Amino acid sequence: MNEKRVVLASTSVSRRDLLGRILSHFDVVAPQVDEVPISGESPTDCALRLSISKAKAGAQKTNGDIYIGSDQVAECEGVWLSKPGNVQNALKQLALVSGKVARFHTGVCVFDRVTQTEHTASITTEVKFRVLTQDEIERYVSLEDVLACSGSAKSEGLGITLLESITGPDPTALIGLPLITLSSMLRRLGMSLP
Repeated sequence: MNEKRVVLASTSVSRRDLLGRILSHFDVVAPQVDEVPISGESPTDCALRLSISKAKAGAQKTNGDIYIGSDQVAECEGVWLSKPGNVQNALKQLALVSGKVARFHTGVCVFDRVTQTEHTASITTEVKFRVLTQDEIERYVSLEDVLACSGSAKSEGLGITLLESITGPDPTALIGLPLITLSSMLRRLGMSLP
């Protein structure tokens, strides 16, 4: 039995669901972190920095032992694919990635409040989109809520039909929280999994 209080510093329903696969008990806190990239920052560095910021921001709000922060930055041929925020941007993003490979960089940070140490990792997943017609793009965006999803496609939902392949070391990283990597980090901190 794990006696450490784990807190997920995230407002993402997907991350909460993913963490629920490996932990039966954890708290959730909204970290309220500015997610604007720093000038000259790489997508990988941005994802890691935001993951650390979220974990530490969560530690400022509650009295847990272990805080988990995660963030994802997507890019295709040097163009950052942020959360679209509106239908028009989602349509543009999907047109941009049609027939191309997009890279999703998922950062994760486990912050141990007791020892004040952070454990971090970044997982890159390459997603090959098939060539998409404008009709397919419009139909997809009308059927699935992707406005808060980096890259405008949810592989865990209907978005899987837009893809040719997914390549990466941790399939859950693409959804937003790399559980293989996270499990290893938590075990190093003395937690029993499963």
